[in-house]
Amino acid sequence: MMLASGSWAQEPRFLLLSLLLLAAWKAGRGQVHYSVPEEAKHGTFVGRIAQDLGLELEELVPRMFRMASKGSGDLLEVNLQNGILFVNSRIDREELCGRRLECSIHLEVIVERPLQVFHVEVEVKDINDNPPVFPATRKNLFISETRALDSHFSLEGASDADIGVNALLAYRLSPNEYFSLGIPTNDEQVKPLQLVLKKPLDREIASELLLVLKATDGGKPELSGTVELHITVLDVNDNAPVFDKAIHRVKLLENARNGTLVIRLNASDLDEGSNSHILYSFTTDVSPDPEASFRIDSASGEIKVNGKIDFEETKLWKLQIEAKDKGNPPMSGHCTLWVEIIDVNDNAPEVTVTSLSLPVREDTQPSTVIALIRVFDRDSGANGEVTCFLTPNVPFKIMSTFKNYYSLVLDSALDRESVSIYDLVVTGRDGGSPSLSATASVSVEVADVNDNAPVFAQPEYTVFVKE
Repeated sequence: MMLASGSWAQEPRFLLLSLLLLAAWKAGRGQVHYSVPEEAKHGTFVGRIAQDLGLELEELVPRMFRMASKGSGDLLEVNLQNGILFVNSRIDREELCGRRLECSIHLEVIVERPLQVFHVEVEVKDINDNPPVFPATRKNLFISETRALDSHFSLEGASDADIGVNALLAYRLSPNEYFSLGIPTNDEQVKPLQLVLKKPLDREIASELLLVLKATDGGKPELSGTVELHITVLDVNDNAPVFDKAIHRVKLLENARNGTLVIRLNASDLDEGSNSHILYSFTTDVSPDPEASFRIDSASGEIKVNGKIDFEETKLWKLQIEAKDKGNPPMSGHCTLWVEIIDVNDNAPEVTVTSLSLPVREDTQPSTVIALIRVFDRDSGANGEVTCFLTPNVPFKIMSTFKNYYSLVLDSALDRESVSIYDLVVTGRDGGSPSLSATASVSVEVADVNDNAPVFAQPEYTVFVKE
């Protein structure tokens, strides 16, 4: 903490220069206040801290004068021979306090015999040491030659790490005949910095423009930063892509494998260059989601199967296709693709027997309903038309009562003494090719009735009796 007696910090010339840089200090309420500009050189005079605290120079060392700063390292130091507080290392206000309006270094001074604690505040004054900085040194703008007069184009302003007037920025645009600069006033800070078109663009006259935007702060001396605005004037994209047909219709077998080609669409654009480069895509305002079952090649316009195709879930797909060129702004054309799903026989019939009236008395009259039968097939057309068959050579038959509903009825008289149980099989077969079938088993027990009188083994008997 001590400097040699011959240190430059004690020279009158240095003290005079430091006094010119020093902001006034004041003492009050047990605290001493100083101020110092940021970036002051090593050795810059800050204040006569010993004198201002009421301490004698000769008692600084015996009373173990020491100083600590909270979170500011060794930015400031005291010469114990003359009691002067001076700058010890570089002070960067922006690093120390960011963009806070007030920035101070708090010092705690301690002496012993007796123990005393003093608090010193050193205000760090901002200097204009940071120029305005734009987010990039170059900004590319692409503007169509058809843009209307007074069109606005947002620009990113510069930032300045200083505060106050040192961070108050003014903007200027290099002279040109096409654009002016729209600068928000103080009560319009929500509006961005903007280029304003004041003369129509003509790509055939000027295809590119190079402007310079300059930001200058309010410091003394002022500092500035620039960004180059590279403006490319775009050709007019006045032709939208057009499909060869507005509506396309195709048929597709269900269960088609992934990768199966559905259709290749074609659109054309009369423009040139990127204005005629077309990208194909599904539009998002359709249901169900086409991308669950189809994919489209953005470059070729090919649509292929990309998932499960099931007639029983979706019989007809309506796909909206967009062809968009790469113009700026882009233009697009649309077409509709109807995909009709063709059913294949991939579902076997289902046969269900219900409402059984068992057992069946052997004296039951023919045409009596024994059970109800229902058949169902998820396929359509011939693939979903089911015909029912019954085990042959039995005293029962099947009669249709309604579509897909049948009755099992007694066809002829029963005789339990001849057959007591019939094991019937009901078969449902669809009309697909090849056809699919399913079966259901029914066991019919014949109940006995008293329909037989006792019968002797012989009609006549001869009896011999002894006399």
